[in-house]
Amino acid sequence: MSESSGPAHRPSAVAGPWSVPVLFRERRPRVVVKADLLPAVSVLGVLTLLSFPLAFAWSRLAPPERVRIVDADGTQGALELESWHRFDDLAVFGFLLLGLGIVVGVVVWLLRERRGPVVFLAAVAGVALAGALAKLLGPTWANMHYTITTPPALGAVIELAPRLESWWVVLTGPLGVSIAYSLLATWNGRDDLGRRLG
Repeated sequence: MSESSGPAHRPSAVAGPWSVPVLFRERRPRVVVKADLLPAVSVLGVLTLLSFPLAFAWSRLAPPERVRIVDADGTQGALELESWHRFDDLAVFGFLLLGLGIVVGVVVWLLRERRGPVVFLAAVAGVALAGALAKLLGPTWANMHYTITTPPALGAVIELAPRLESWWVVLTGPLGVSIAYSLLATWNGRDDLGRRLG
């Protein structure tokens, strides 16, 4: 008279005609770390070497600040609008480093078989290190380029070497790498970022 008191049978989530069996579902690729470590170290080392051309280019492109000698003991007097070049020096360095970061982000993305967070982080760290070294080397080379060999005469206008007065500008390089790489990864849209050639 009473129905069976056994457990109710619920339809299986994989038994329906429109469902996909769990065994055949595509597995998400895991992050490859071990195989990407050596390429990441190589990327980091190569990018660090870019600090030398970056520093040299900035030391030649950044505008110097002109001042006038107002006293016989060499006291310098500021000229109108010349102090703005202190910001120009930072801007030139920032744009150079930002451009380098964008190019590096694209080039690292083209390493198809090494796409992923390991090489990406190496690229970010490499550009940051290159920017930090260039910030130290650039003013040194600029001082050598604008060296004053003889004492200036009273009333003479001299050029002071460009300088970098803030470390925040170093962040523009990693920002460029992150923007370029993130946009390309978003445009790609694959779980494995297209590492597999098939």
